[in-house]
Amino acid sequence: MNLSNNLTLASYITGFVQTLLLASLVSFANPLLASGDHGHGHGEEEHAEPEFEKGPHKGRLLEKDDFAVELAIFELGVPPEYRAWATLAGKTIKPGDWQLEVKLTRLGGKEDKFRFTPQADFLRGQGIVEEPHSFDVSVTATYAGKSYHWDYDSYEGRVELPAPLAQAAGLVTTVASEGVLQERIKLYGNIVADPLRLSHIQARYPGLIRSVKPSIGMRVNAGEVLATVESNESLREYPLLSPIDGTVVERHANAGEFTADRVLFSILDERVLELHLQAFPADAAQIKNGQSVVIRADGQKATTKIEYITPRHGETPTLEVHAPVDNSAGNWVPNQAVEGWVSIAETRVPLRIENRALQSFRDWQVVFIKVGETYEIRPLELGRSDGIYSEVISGLNAGDEYVVENSYVLKADLEKSGASHDH
Repeated sequence: MNLSNNLTLASYITGFVQTLLLASLVSFANPLLASGDHGHGHGEEEHAEPEFEKGPHKGRLLEKDDFAVELAIFELGVPPEYRAWATLAGKTIKPGDWQLEVKLTRLGGKEDKFRFTPQADFLRGQGIVEEPHSFDVSVTATYAGKSYHWDYDSYEGRVELPAPLAQAAGLVTTVASEGVLQERIKLYGNIVADPLRLSHIQARYPGLIRSVKPSIGMRVNAGEVLATVESNESLREYPLLSPIDGTVVERHANAGEFTADRVLFSILDERVLELHLQAFPADAAQIKNGQSVVIRADGQKATTKIEYITPRHGETPTLEVHAPVDNSAGNWVPNQAVEGWVSIAETRVPLRIENRALQSFRDWQVVFIKVGETYEIRPLELGRSDGIYSEVISGLNAGDEYVVENSYVLKADLEKSGASHDH
């Protein structure tokens, strides 16, 4: 294995170990995450004994004096709904003889209120108990002119994480909002040096090179002296100046040599590079100058616009798409392979999220919202997608702050905790 492969393997192992350490650190900070008292009967994930007493219908048993209410979320063949039973001194109370109200307060302050109507042998909550089933619960029952009240929490898919740990785990958030979905064509290519920003420097008058200053890789400024040359005709020295700001990428000059008729220095202004993407004729009718292009490679992302399109030399009938790439931050290098997404149409949607925020949890596609130092899953119904963003049909609201980077750390912690689904 060569040095490059060894370095790549070492980087991979280092990243993997860091992920495990961060997940362990998050778990250490969250001893009460998604414990076994927060599910409702998805038995494949019940790894912990419930911490609340259950009634005969496998619901949560709430007791005060001789009066008891069993409250359960029922979802066998129906959308999740509340069902409740009551007893007094162990004797069943008829559904029409008592009343019940339940209020759920979710992360972020949203409240869901449920009234109940009599059924065959139970009270049935009016409305669907939306996922996730994670909330603070307030229960009020009335029987024979007397009220009974209980408050408790029932959390699932929730993580408490102080800001320093969130920063150490690399969690980055953004806000869900309306936006545009792009109909895109995916093309491949690379980033090259911009020929208009590559300067080849020769001596104005042939002669003897007396001194040379920069080495390959050094940055120089426009007007900076690169070398001094003694003219063969006048025997006077004159300076060879850099015409641009940039980096010396080639040097063919040493003190004591004759300049001859050759390039002595090549200087590249790498602050702007050029994107080359290959497009087949089938895509040609949809690609036009001025269209937006998103490029990605090695975890980097940039946006640019098509400047011009040319036929590509070679046996394959392809076109070459050209666009400038801002490299002022130094994130890109010449000859780097990239993928480019060319936008050919736009559709505005009321709410969208970035696809990289999505995680799978149970049989859902979820994102983690953030409220203060608390993170919690939000199962989503998704619509159209352009490969980078997806339309949100339900499960999230405009203005919700969600984790867009490294949410897998939160998911790993929930999976490690063995969160069940009992209420």
